[in-house]
Amino acid sequence: MAEPTKIYYKFNSFVEMSHADSEEAQALMRVDALLNNLDELNLDESIKKVVKQACETLLLPQENLANPQFKLESYITQEILHQKEEDLSRYLYYRYRYETNFQNYILDEFPPSVQVEVASICNYRCVFCYQTDSALTDPKNEHMGLMSVDLFKQVIDELEGNCDQVTIASRGEPLINRHISEMLAYTAGKFVAFKINTNAWFLDEKKSHAILESGVNNLVFSVDAATEPLYSQLRVNGNLERVAKNIRLFQNIRKEHYPDSKILTRASGVKVSADQNFEEMEGFWGDLVDQVAFVDYNPWENTYERPINDILQPCTDLWRRTFIWFNGQVNPCDVDYRSFLSTGSIKKSSLPEIWLGEKYSQLRDAHLNNRRSEQSPCNRCTLV
Repeated sequence: MAEPTKIYYKFNSFVEMSHADSEEAQALMRVDALLNNLDELNLDESIKKVVKQACETLLLPQENLANPQFKLESYITQEILHQKEEDLSRYLYYRYRYETNFQNYILDEFPPSVQVEVASICNYRCVFCYQTDSALTDPKNEHMGLMSVDLFKQVIDELEGNCDQVTIASRGEPLINRHISEMLAYTAGKFVAFKINTNAWFLDEKKSHAILESGVNNLVFSVDAATEPLYSQLRVNGNLERVAKNIRLFQNIRKEHYPDSKILTRASGVKVSADQNFEEMEGFWGDLVDQVAFVDYNPWENTYERPINDILQPCTDLWRRTFIWFNGQVNPCDVDYRSFLSTGSIKKSSLPEIWLGEKYSQLRDAHLNNRRSEQSPCNRCTLV
């Protein structure tokens, strides 16, 4: 009998992360204070209800919570501690819906989280990444490009006040876009959970200041290893010495010029090899970042070539996240990096029109009614 397909759970992808137990107590104190003062905040009642649920859930004994309930994971703990007091309710409103909407298939007007791709181009060819697929990178297929400043501002204008979690990342390297500093300046003060994922190759003094002066409060360095030649073997075209130098520069600028910055930094890797050692990661990167982590590996570098599987569980992203490519195209996920499942264009429709529209509805309906196998590449994907 064939082995059942291994399922990769997006809502629990961290396999290792550095943290301090004392931080949990501090985070819970902030949550408790917010709950006690919630009635004094000028919040819409529907938002207040969700924030109250989030607070009460986190304050329950953690051993009483069953996965995938809303739990005080290490990354949530540190994000709570890095939030300004006046922004904590907004953060919990986003995070609770992001972590729980999919459990009950709750569909809000706006997705709780949006990834904005300012570049699909990347200078790396990591062994576990879809950038190794020539069908993606071949210019004639028109998947490669950079988002314009005007389109970026259009996207940010629509998201502001409607979605508090925005990640600048997806198929490519964000800092390769020469307008990234101008783009980041436009985000200042607009989101409480604004993240960039970068390989740090193009991180320099100007970009470091742009990040620290902008609305970025979560900066993830994708590094995967702490030694050579392992780093370059995994992150093909990369160089550990250069990347470490750039991250050290960022850390020095942060300490010297932005001592009160609330930005949270993380050195993160995809756990693909037994040679990747977490203690080595902590030892090498620990002084340069706030967190060190490994996430579980899912082989999305060859989605379209994988065998059709027997997974019936609906994909969680359909209720909590969407992706806006460099050209305005909206896609349900980045596992479908060639956009077979594209649901529309932000240039032609508003995000709610797309998110609640016919194509998205049909895809959700198929996943909910055991017809995931009829959707490509969902029928080859192991993520839920």
